[in-house]
Amino acid sequence: MQKQEIIKIIDNLKGRKNYEQKKAIKLGFSSLYAYFEDKLLREKNAAELKKKELEEVINTDKIDKNQKKSCSCC
Repeated sequence: MQKQEIIKIIDNLKGRKNYEQKKAIKLGFSSLYAYFEDKLLREKNAAELKKKELEEVINTDKIDKNQKKSCSCC
């Protein structure tokens, strides 16, 4: 089943459609649809990875603050 989001993107390409088709063929995709499907998947994975990294940084900061408060001299 085709995703409506990808179909909408392809319909809105207008003058860039030929450019995107050439780019998809160059990268080894069988169709423009497959190219955009992969592109959206990679963007989603990158966003999830960035979110995980941000959560790790926040958790590390919380741990560092808690360790600093545990000393008796402060």
